[in-house]
Parts: sequence; structure tokens; C-alpha cells
Amino acid sequence: MKTGVLVMAYGTPSTPEDVEAYYTRIRHGRAPTPELLADLVRRYNAIGGTSPLAERTAAQVAGLSAALERSSPGTFDVRFGSKYEPPLLEETATSFRDEGFTTVVGLVLAPHSSSMSTVQYMARASEALGEGVQLLEINEWYGAPGFLELIASRVRSALELVAPDELATTEVIFSAHSLPEKILANGDTYPEQLRDSAERAARLAGVQRWDVAWQSAGRTQDPWIGPDILQVLRQKRAEGVTTIVSCPIGFVADHLEVLFDIDIEAQGVAEEIGLNLIRTASLNDDPAFVSILADVVRARVQ
Repeated sequence: MKTGVLVMAYGTPSTPEDVEAYYTRIRHGRAPTPELLADLVRRYNAIGGTSPLAERTAAQVAGLSAALERSSPGTFDVRFGSKYEPPLLEETATSFRDEGFTTVVGLVLAPHSSSMSTVQYMARASEALGEGVQLLEINEWYGAPGFLELIASRVRSALELVAPDELATTEVIFSAHSLPEKILANGDTYPEQLRDSAERAARLAGVQRWDVAWQSAGRTQDPWIGPDILQVLRQKRAEGVTTIVSCPIGFVADHLEVLFDIDIEAQGVAEEIGLNLIRTASLNDDPAFVSILADVVRARVQ
């Protein structure tokens, strides 16, 4: 019997017509107000109507499957399940259960873990699999061999685009998706994970000036973890920084939070305040990246 690998991610609407249903699922069945829906549609329209995330994720899953097959022929069966867009992770988990799998590895395509992200994915997967299937959970994996080295190489490549006379006033900002502050009351280590991964990546890249920021906070009444990257850009410019290298270390593919929140919204603020903003290239289905994921899966099984 093969070992199942349930790869999970947030998901994205496949067409503009799917946006409202997708947003309703995110809001746990509550339809968005016309204003909220219009704002989300506006952001998708700004990057071409839909996000490339579905295509990027499919390529990552295919790459992971191929990498595992090369190293361990006939050992793994890799399938994808989404948190908010079909195929939902419960559907995929159920397919493993119904086909008689006894062991399934759970992998979320996010390097950091938190009670509102990875933990929720795993709980939903575990419930769908049932008691007869062992779920081998993979939580934060940013410390996996090679991952931060790959991030550091992206940072170095971005720094090569900076004019030599501006390197002294250049700073790297590592960012991840913000979450509601209420997670901190229960000791969630998500912020510490971001800073740890940023510090280690900066050291590997040979970067002296760096900081962390948060991005893409939800449009809710609850306070979210900060400081927000737009605020940080203004602060850094006031301190004399002339170039920012933006490294969205919490994201592993091009999607709305990168293509709009960084490339359009943050870039717009940077242009407004006279700041040069350069973003590191996303990992997407880089063979080096999917090879690292394959190593993470194998290590969890072993």
C-alpha cells in the first residue's frame, strides 16, 4: 500500500464568476457585502481577472509527485486539497480513506505554522480521514534543509539589481500573511517563526540590514498582527532607506497577496514616497523547491 500525501493550500477562485462563492466560503457561509465583493473583484481585475495560484499550485503538486517518484518509485500517492476552493481538502482526504490508505502525510504549502492556518488544515484533514487512517502531520517546515538557502539566493539575486552606490541605504523586508492578534493570547509562535526564518535567511544571504513586516490583513473588525508593510515602507523611507528588497517569505507562489499586495499596492506606496522597491522572485515550481518539499515528506515518513 502506498503512502498518501495530502498537499493543502488556501485555494483561489478559478474564474471571475467563482469569486463570490469563494469569498462566501472564506466567510464561513456569510455572503460578502457588495462593497467587500467589489473590492476583491477590483484586486483580481488588477492582476488579470483571476489569480495564477491554481495553476502554480497544480505545478507544485505535480513537481512534488514527480520528485517523490524519482527518489522512491511506487511509494507515494500525491493529491491536492484546498481549504476554500474545490477540490476541498476533505474531499481529497476522503478519497484516500475510501481507497484503503492507512497512512497519509499532511503538508500545507506554507513554511510557517499557526493555530489559524496549518493547525486548522490538519484538524479538518484528520476528521475527514477518520480513526482508521494515520495522519502524519508536517507543521512549520521553513527550517528544512535547503529552504532558507533557496530564499537567500532569491534575496541575493534581487540585491544584484540595486545600484552599487545605493547598497548602503538598502534594506530587506521579509513578510508573511498577517493573522488576527487574538492568536497570540494562546501562545501562537507564528510571529517568532517569521522572525527566526528572516534572521536565518538574512544571515545566509549576507545581509546586514533587514526587518520583518506583515501584509494582507483581513478586512475585519479584529486587530491584526503588525506592523503592516505599507506602514513599514513609509517608516524606512523616513529613516533614509532608498531601496527595499521585498521578500514575501511566507508565500511560496505567485498569487493575489504577492501580485497585488506587493507588486501593485506596496509598489504604489513606494513610488509615492520615492522609494525603490524590488521583489524577490517567487518559488512557484522551481525544481529545487519541490525537491526540498519531497525531502520534507520523506523525512516525516522515516
